[in-house]
Amino acid sequence: MPELAELMDKMKGVEAEIEAELTRRREELRFRFERRKIVFEQDIEKLQRAIKVGASKYLFSANPLIVLSAPAIYSLIIPFVLIDLWVMAYQAVCFPIYGIPKVRRRDYLVFDRHHLAYLNIIEKVNCAYCSYCNGVAAFVREVAARTEVYWCPIKHARRVLGPHPHYVGFADFGDAEGFRAKIEGMKDGVKLDDGRSLTAV
Repeated sequence: MPELAELMDKMKGVEAEIEAELTRRREELRFRFERRKIVFEQDIEKLQRAIKVGASKYLFSANPLIVLSAPAIYSLIIPFVLIDLWVMAYQAVCFPIYGIPKVRRRDYLVFDRHHLAYLNIIEKVNCAYCSYCNGVAAFVREVAARTEVYWCPIKHARRVLGPHPHYVGFADFGDAEGFRAKIEGMKDGVKLDDGRSLTAV
């Protein structure tokens, strides 16, 4: 499908433009990476510290309802940790059998907001919690997506909001021959192409 390939190329071009813009923004905000550590210029870090709201002031000025709801938010750590461990075990056992490349969990769990001097300890803990939960959700989604590539690479008849990146390569709904061809092509496993989509080997 040449039209689809052309659209995929356009999408890769847009992603490259986004990365270039993010690099430009990093330069504007004057920080750099040094041995996987984020370093701000001294005057910028000094300004960040001046803007920082102390933990006690932050806590006592918070809406009481927000404080009372905090245990409900943090209670979700239990199911997130369980699903994280369960999905790690699932892909460790099953993906080698199916011939599916394993998802690198570290690509999805990113913790770097603690480098921001304008965050107090409570905000840093909140940010670490959000980073973990959203990272786990993204990791689990990718594991599920790669599983779907192997077992059921068929588009839905209805529109799907925010489909995973491999969905575009699925057989069209009702295309029996296309589906069988994809299943046949994955007898020896699947591979990741440069566009991070999974295809038959």
